[in-house]
Amino acid sequence: MVTLYVTSIETFAGKSAVCIGLGQRFMRDGFTVGYMKPLSTTARHMLDKVVDEDAEFAKRIFDLKESGELLAPVMLTPQIVETILSGKEMTDFVARLKSAYAEVSRNKDVVILEGGASLREGYLVDLPTPKVSELLNAPELVVVKYSNNMQLVDDILTARTRLGDSMLGVVINAVPRQLMRFVQETIKPYLEKRGIRVFAILPQERLLLSISVNELAEALNGEILCCPEHGDELVEYLMVGAMSVDSALTYFRRKPNKAVITGGDRPDIQLAALETSTKCLILTGNLRPSPIILGRAEEVGVPMILAKQDTLTVVEVIERYFGKTRFHQEKKLQRFQEILEERFDFEALYQALKLQKK
Repeated sequence: MVTLYVTSIETFAGKSAVCIGLGQRFMRDGFTVGYMKPLSTTARHMLDKVVDEDAEFAKRIFDLKESGELLAPVMLTPQIVETILSGKEMTDFVARLKSAYAEVSRNKDVVILEGGASLREGYLVDLPTPKVSELLNAPELVVVKYSNNMQLVDDILTARTRLGDSMLGVVINAVPRQLMRFVQETIKPYLEKRGIRVFAILPQERLLLSISVNELAEALNGEILCCPEHGDELVEYLMVGAMSVDSALTYFRRKPNKAVITGGDRPDIQLAALETSTKCLILTGNLRPSPIILGRAEEVGVPMILAKQDTLTVVEVIERYFGKTRFHQEKKLQRFQEILEERFDFEALYQALKLQKK
């Protein structure tokens, strides 16, 4: 059996996407796949239990039989952290992790471990990434999201310094397409001369940065006024409708799959947006639309979100969420799988893991 630990320097680097994408490829190649998130700091209370959304998503995608508590055995909610700091928590988290891993890995060919938000996590409960890797004999595959050339190289070298020889290699994610050639022809050789394997260089993809209508409504604490059945539609662009009606149609036709943000007192702009490729309308200022506008939105199947904030605040809130939402939509999953097939060196990974196709 082989265990692979997918981790990163920072949050929202693409770990979940890589875990799911690799797992699906392993399954297609005939391997039985297990999954575990050793340490979760993003778990939250849902109904009467604590849930890690990444673990629940992997459970569904991989059709795993183990419980969510086994797939995410150490979930550090703020309440648990307070209990630990006060000296009242006596749980042996290392023992809990090892016990869960024994269950999760039973009868599996490959177990994928998903790391937490960063390499700094886990010291509080004696489960930092290097120790988990050592305990479970799991070499690390580090996902690094591109920001600029210096940041990229520094992050990768930092990971190598912290993880040492157990680091299997890296996946460079979200590289702007105009920089792909430079990263491939200059940065990759630079890293490989230093003994760091680069298994993939993945381009930035607008769809993968998108946010769903439901997530927009949640971020804004807004009310979906119509078409809630389209709440899973993905928004790739934001456009603000603050122009004259004469130029609105030309402006809105520039971007597909967008959310249009406009005042609730601008029915002319709202109608213009509904005539183009719009995934949702966000009405600011807590001003409800007229029945005519609402009826037109229902007719074309475009949800309308009522937001209490002003237009500028709505834009600021949403921009903080773009590229930082969970990888739990089928469209994203399918597109990322296609990119992996094009760009990931699976043969090199299998050789590094000593995996032989069945």
